Amino acid sequence: MDFQTWVGARLSLVEATLRKVLPAPDIAPQRLHQAMRYAVLNGGKRVRPLLAFAAGELAGADAERVAFAAAAVELIHAYSLVHDDLPCMDDDVLRRGKPTCHVEYDEPTALLVGDALQSLAFQLVSEYRLAGDAETQLDMIRLLAAAAGSRGMAGGQAIDLAAVGEALTVPELEFMHIHKTGALIRAATLLGARCGNSLGEADFGQLDQYAKAVGLAFQVVDDVLDAESSTAALGKTAGKDAQHSKPTYVSVLGVARSKEFAAELRQKALDAVAGFGERAARLKQLADFIVLRKF
Repeated sequence: MDFQTWVGARLSLVEATLRKVLPAPDIAPQRLHQAMRYAVLNGGKRVRPLLAFAAGELAGADAERVAFAAAAVELIHAYSLVHDDLPCMDDDVLRRGKPTCHVEYDEPTALLVGDALQSLAFQLVSEYRLAGDAETQLDMIRLLAAAAGSRGMAGGQAIDLAAVGEALTVPELEFMHIHKTGALIRAATLLGARCGNSLGEADFGQLDQYAKAVGLAFQVVDDVLDAESSTAALGKTAGKDAQHSKPTYVSVLGVARSKEFAAELRQKALDAVAGFGERAARLKQLADFIVLRKF
């Protein structure tokens, strides 16, 4: 199966899983459930689910199990975007090529959408059997919670808000984005792998190194695209980082050096999984996609 065919099949699986686990739009409270589906379905690159599937295949995991883990991560990601777009955060009006959740519905509903999506994510990783034993599944719940919390994504967002108008160094930028963007990307990769049973702790260490590298690369490329691409191409407001005086890799390093840095991170990711041979083919292809993407 070539890469694009594999991506299409995995995207179909995670989309079907999300449709299954999200409350139906006609169940009360209907407006909240409709807004939840609006925020999650039919949009986004689904990079985090794809990483979960790729790592799961490396670990010999059943794709149906991985689909629920991947859906949980995507629900956390979607909730973070809904809250990120609120007027009290980035105050954005466009996401995934359509009006943001609080614009399409209203601010109170958008706030509740984020709350409900986060709760649903943890319902999935506790309700469905994702691992071979209970101890591993409890560890997966802990891993997702840590990635979403103050020592992960939420903490990274707090650092990002505090950094507006500040001149950060590259290490400070990395610290921020290891948390804000990288934590959930790492969690997706490791959760997918833990759905299988063929990896040792040293293998998980290599996967974590891979995920750290692609997580940072994703953010570097995001910063470049925000500076160079159009709103139509991105499906979200282009140039908003500069408008909001946010420190980015482009503002610190410039576009050319940022692209070089992304390429270096891609190579680190490839080196980290080189020992897995062909089993890591999808992870390598995803590293290429993350760095070479145009949207």
